[in-house]
Amino acid sequence: MIGLVLAAGAGRRLRPYTDTLPKALVPVIDAEGENGRTVLDLTLANFAEVGLTEAAIVVGYRKEAVYERKDALERSYGVRLTLIDNDRAEEWNNAYSLWCAREVIEEGVILANGDTVHPPSVERTLLAAQAAGGPGTGRVILALDTVKKLADEEMKVVADPEKGVRRITKLMDPAEATGEYIGVTLIEPGAAAPLADALRTTFERDPQLYYEDGYQELVHRGFRIDTAAIGDVSWVEIDNHDDLARGREIACRY
Repeated sequence: MIGLVLAAGAGRRLRPYTDTLPKALVPVIDAEGENGRTVLDLTLANFAEVGLTEAAIVVGYRKEAVYERKDALERSYGVRLTLIDNDRAEEWNNAYSLWCAREVIEEGVILANGDTVHPPSVERTLLAAQAAGGPGTGRVILALDTVKKLADEEMKVVADPEKGVRRITKLMDPAEATGEYIGVTLIEPGAAAPLADALRTTFERDPQLYYEDGYQELVHRGFRIDTAAIGDVSWVEIDNHDDLARGREIACRY
């Protein structure tokens, strides 16, 4: 099992930071210093905390900034890094970005979005859910916030205890949802090929679709996707400056 971070996005709502940096490298802790810790730092620290020693990062927009920091990140977190180029990061959405990592997913991964500030308890919850499920090689388990009050913008999930995920989309009445997918997934090796095929179908249908639409494609094909509730945990997806302020507040607690 290795870590995987999607860090190819531009994050235009976070300008001026993202004039020169990808969203994953926007400073979160010690934000005014040159060596401020970023979402990418926090995610790699989480991976190290749960015993992962390798990680892959999908890069695209301003990828040179990640390449420049690669060695320092490896030294800081003791995690060997592989960088994967997304050649369409500024044109297409993240269904294609995750597909770019299809060979890495064959090793089994904990996937984390490059804009999600969360504690390592999320990764531990996913690993515990995997262990509780017994032997298996093809499971997909989504980290789910079942506590937060939902609105229109959240990636909402309807999950059935017996059948797993039924729907995953932003385009849903919040009252219908079981919870919110927080952007962290455990994917076992046996799910890599079905997921890659579902992602290809998804971005070929519409390059602007999300990888969560690829998850929905998997569900439509009869593939079971499970969820693990993360409990009452503070986290945030950083899309804009208000989110960034919230992320800075949360990150100081961990």
